[in-house]
Amino acid sequence: MVENSRWLHARRNIIRGKYLYLMLLLPIGYFALFKYGPMYGVLIAFKDFKVYDGIWGSNWVGFKYFSQFLSDPNFWVLVKNTILLGLYMLLFGFPAPIIFALLINEIRQKWYKKTVQTISYLPHFISMVVVSMIVTFVKEDGLINQLTGVFGAKPISFLLHAEWFRSIFVASEIWQTVGWSSIIYLAALSNVNPEEIEASVIDGANRLQQLRFVTLPAIAPTILIMFIMNVGSILDVSFEKVLLLQNSSIYETADVISTYVFRKGLEGFQYSYATAVGLFNSVVNLMFLVAANQLSRKFGSTSLW
Repeated sequence: MVENSRWLHARRNIIRGKYLYLMLLLPIGYFALFKYGPMYGVLIAFKDFKVYDGIWGSNWVGFKYFSQFLSDPNFWVLVKNTILLGLYMLLFGFPAPIIFALLINEIRQKWYKKTVQTISYLPHFISMVVVSMIVTFVKEDGLINQLTGVFGAKPISFLLHAEWFRSIFVASEIWQTVGWSSIIYLAALSNVNPEEIEASVIDGANRLQQLRFVTLPAIAPTILIMFIMNVGSILDVSFEKVLLLQNSSIYETADVISTYVFRKGLEGFQYSYATAVGLFNSVVNLMFLVAANQLSRKFGSTSLW
């Protein structure tokens, strides 16, 4: 009887919300087709994949390609470059939208606030190719060298110097993503209880004290969740931008795991090896995510699961 009543209750809910469930089919289909479906192809990381033999017809080789990558002379360079870019984005890119959202939240004129927000969102919708072309203005005859030349500085071909790549990459990423990434923090700030702010004003708190003792604690769970997710994707640097900006003269800082996979897989036709490297990258990301979540759950009250 209990099972029947549960089934009837679930059936009534499905019928009542049938249009919502129909709408849910689209994202489920998307994830099934483009996220879970391709996982079948991960098998070729453990096989000597031959196109004419297919995935199941190819011979198993176990962890051969993982060992090959770990013993590759470029392994530590790739890992170092990828982790450093991820850490720099975590150190400089992660706080940027939080600070920007806090500044936007302090604007009282609505028209000005909306204008600034709209302008800050625009770079997110610009094609990565166009953004990379804009970044190339840092070349020797580009805009930056023309401006610094006014003060007598010598022109520098920034994108031909390996030591400049990380700074250029991080700065362009922040410019492109800071506005769009601030949306979630602005949404969290809209839920801050105004009565608490008023109470702090009555107690004599200035703007900085209001920010420290009221605003930041209120959005701290959101910040922590976003931080965990950023740690979990620390090796997933922007592949398209790195590929478009890099050249052979700056590989020592600009070559990352994702571009290495591209060269080995699509240009070198080493599909099994490239898949193994990509899977290694994903597993390490997962380890970072689990570790960050465990630490957050241990020392705080917020976690992903």
